[in-house]
Amino acid sequence: MKICIISFDYWNYDHHIVKKLQEKGIDASHINMGAYKYKNFGERASNAISKIFLNKNIKHVKRQEYVVNTLKKLGPQDQILVLNPHTLDYQTIKEIKSYTPYLISYLYDNLERFPVEDRLKLFDKIYSFEDKDVKKYGFEKITNYNYLSEQPIQAEEIENDLFYITSYDKRRIKLLRKLTVRLSALEVRSKIIVVGKQVWKEKLRNFILRPVGSALIEFRKKPINNETILEEYKKSKVIIDLMREGQAGLSFRVFEAMALGKKIITDNQSIQTYDFFKPENFLIVNDDLSNIENQFFTLSYQRIPTSLYQKYSLNHWVDHIFGISSTFESKNMISSY
Repeated sequence: MKICIISFDYWNYDHHIVKKLQEKGIDASHINMGAYKYKNFGERASNAISKIFLNKNIKHVKRQEYVVNTLKKLGPQDQILVLNPHTLDYQTIKEIKSYTPYLISYLYDNLERFPVEDRLKLFDKIYSFEDKDVKKYGFEKITNYNYLSEQPIQAEEIENDLFYITSYDKRRIKLLRKLTVRLSALEVRSKIIVVGKQVWKEKLRNFILRPVGSALIEFRKKPINNETILEEYKKSKVIIDLMREGQAGLSFRVFEAMALGKKIITDNQSIQTYDFFKPENFLIVNDDLSNIENQFFTLSYQRIPTSLYQKYSLNHWVDHIFGISSTFESKNMISSY
């Protein structure tokens, strides 16, 4: 069986899918649009001029050409999975479809943020993590997955009560301002990092106003690699997970916390509807954050049953998305000897 994954792997999550498929004896490939780079300075300069004067992003076009050219080299596929197709136009997806009898998409952002309704009819199957999109468009619901471990990872030495890293987002920043005031009052050992090109605005605001709790936040322009983030998670008791505007689906933080045995503070009300929810492990904040108390940081994380843990594993996710049966895996294991 040949399966190809096409994505813009922003946070280096998608390659785990390919690796898991290969472990199962499947000929799996990954076309990562994020891997496309400018060939030279001239191409970079040409694209900058094009965006300014023609409102056209040549790099966007080149990335799609890269996808199609790579797929030509790989040849026909039994299945192709496109993760978040907003980075591809209609014609490109149509050409991708010509290489497989079964084209799948998984939407891990809602259609309000990335409207791609005009392209969805090209897919044979669409999965989504967002309940409202599932209900409105008839997609199949599936969450993100635990890519870290088939068994919970043992906790390491704790340095912080709380850790949070987020990209710059107006809604999150607004809530974060209130959160740091509350954390300061509780004297919670915290490490909070905000990343993005717009962080200078918040740095300037904090310099001028010097609000309570502002010293808890570190601002960075460049992103931090996922391995470093995971190390910070391991050294903390609690992870914060704040939603984007209009989002209700579960982020990867929930599953990283599950693997590492970490508790979560979140504003995602929908999390209490999931079968792994335990009030000892999740604190859903109220509007003024007054329900954040020291006790949440002192009580231990409560492990979930093994069957539930494995339900949200990457192994289970891959089997479900691609319809891989245990019979297929057994045959491939035998043929490998």
